[in-house]
Amino acid sequence: MPQRSLSHSRLSVPCTTRSRSAVGGKGEDSTVTMELITRRPLTSDLVNLRTGSGSGSGSSNGEVPAEITMPALGSPTLFKLRDRTLLTEEKRRLCGWALGIALFGIFLMILQTELCWFVCGKGSVSVFIVRLLISLSTVCLLGLLVAFHYKDIRVFMIDHSVEDWRIALTARRVLSISLELGVCALHPLPLVWLPGSWEDGEGVRRGGGWNATLPSPLSCSLAAWELLPCFLMFLRLYLVHRALLLHSKTLLSASYRSIGSLNNIDFQFRFVLKVLMNTHPGRTLLAFIVCFWLTASWLLTLCERQSEASVGRMEDTMWLIAITFLTIGYGDITPQTTCGKTVCLLTGVMGVGCTAMLVAVVAKNLSLNKAEKHVHQFMMDIKHTKKIRSAAANVLRECWLLHRSGRGRRDSGENRRNQRRLLEAIRVFRKARLKQRKLRDHANEMVDLSKLQAMMSDLNGNWSTSYKEMERRIGSMEQKMDELSRAFQETSQLISRALQHRAGDNSVA
Repeated sequence: MPQRSLSHSRLSVPCTTRSRSAVGGKGEDSTVTMELITRRPLTSDLVNLRTGSGSGSGSSNGEVPAEITMPALGSPTLFKLRDRTLLTEEKRRLCGWALGIALFGIFLMILQTELCWFVCGKGSVSVFIVRLLISLSTVCLLGLLVAFHYKDIRVFMIDHSVEDWRIALTARRVLSISLELGVCALHPLPLVWLPGSWEDGEGVRRGGGWNATLPSPLSCSLAAWELLPCFLMFLRLYLVHRALLLHSKTLLSASYRSIGSLNNIDFQFRFVLKVLMNTHPGRTLLAFIVCFWLTASWLLTLCERQSEASVGRMEDTMWLIAITFLTIGYGDITPQTTCGKTVCLLTGVMGVGCTAMLVAVVAKNLSLNKAEKHVHQFMMDIKHTKKIRSAAANVLRECWLLHRSGRGRRDSGENRRNQRRLLEAIRVFRKARLKQRKLRDHANEMVDLSKLQAMMSDLNGNWSTSYKEMERRIGSMEQKMDELSRAFQETSQLISRALQHRAGDNSVA
């Protein structure tokens, strides 16, 4: 494939090197000219350094031309950033499709469970078709996951400049992919519909069809081995955190990534969750609590349907999950099955954690920010200053009243009342001073680090300016001292010449 000619610029940088002769051992200087050829598009990959001696412009006097050549257009290294961006976009798109297919499969699972219980039993054609759709969605989900991990491995190869894809398949990655595929492959299998067969009221199968020799389960309730895949299908919701990570603004923003890489921040789901809890704490907690409440209520309903208790209705389980989540526990409704008790136990644990996060969010929203704290601190300081001044004035007034009433009547009742008033005024004054001291101590603890850093930088700048000014003045003083010394020398020479001339005149006379 022919390559286009590229415009380039040549930059010659002369520098001096010292080489030692092999015979005499003496060092001699030689000039080295570095010729930098830059071509568009610019890149920092694969810089070829080529040196030559005795050719070109440096062959006459020992010059060594060194040429730094950038890779030509069409090199694979020029498109790494573009390929990585395209692969990231494809990963984001595949993850969105996988999450949609997973949620669709969960919806179909809930639909077939409700059809088994309320409509036509689990041996009907509709339930069989729904389970076939669940299996088809599972196959699609597995294919999307395989494609996602293929793109992830290619991104790893670009990031680490690896040519062999088998290097990226570490034991941890293989185990993670296998576990993920195994979790997403769990679903209720379509093995219950037998065409041409039905059950009478006593549970006896009549007619023939596919797998006619299999035992007939109850028409409404699901066995334990059928409930377990339904429960495990909710594990597909782990794809939510991956979708949040890949579609978050923190990962899509180049400024976030560049500043985070400079500060050694790992952009994982934990960081995205912290950002969401700091920016939208109420909406994040509300969405999680509502989704958990509905999911746990339906799971508890499905568990309690296997018994003859009254908890098998959705409204009862929603009430039970709510009071268990809030750690109230009235005791009017209790689960009867082991599965239901397990769901209630997990609900209580999640309720404690969500309550702690809710308290933290409310406390953060009710707390004052920096500006509000400074304003409140300033106004409280003014208020306490006024109280101290008023208390000090009361002390002086009571001292004067005590002095005036104590003239010649030290044992009178008025004198004792004035003394008590003076002591009370002194107590109020001390109390006001103590409150002001505590307020200022609390204000000292609320030091604004950004302002302190700005003050220190300003102080450092003032010091550097003063130091430069002092150096300039010292230099000017040194120049003036040199001029004075030269003037003194010239003056001394003139005086010595004048004295010599006068001595010569005296000797002649």
